Amino acid sequence: MNVPTDGGFWSQRWQGRAPWRVLFWRDMLTVGSAINLCTGFVALWLISQDQPIAWALAVHFAPVPYNAFLLRSLWRTPGKPGWTLAGAGAWFAGMLVV
Repeated sequence: MNVPTDGGFWSQRWQGRAPWRVLFWRDMLTVGSAINLCTGFVALWLISQDQPIAWALAVHFAPVPYNAFLLRSLWRTPGKPGWTLAGAGAWFAGMLVV
């Protein structure tokens, strides 16, 4: 089987081959925050429509595995500045609330 050496989105990040700037600024802070904001608004909308709270909680916490993946991927990326891990941890904690 011929496996590409560059990998895809998921494998590049998991193996620490994605540039930390792209992973932190674009994937985490921009795209990740947008996903969390959207799911947060949908969860609030579900509550406003008198839907079961379990549905709202499921929607609200749906991005947590993706957020954890990004945080762990950044952790595995070599050559990153030390402040990125603190920033990523604060982002992760903040996205649990948003």
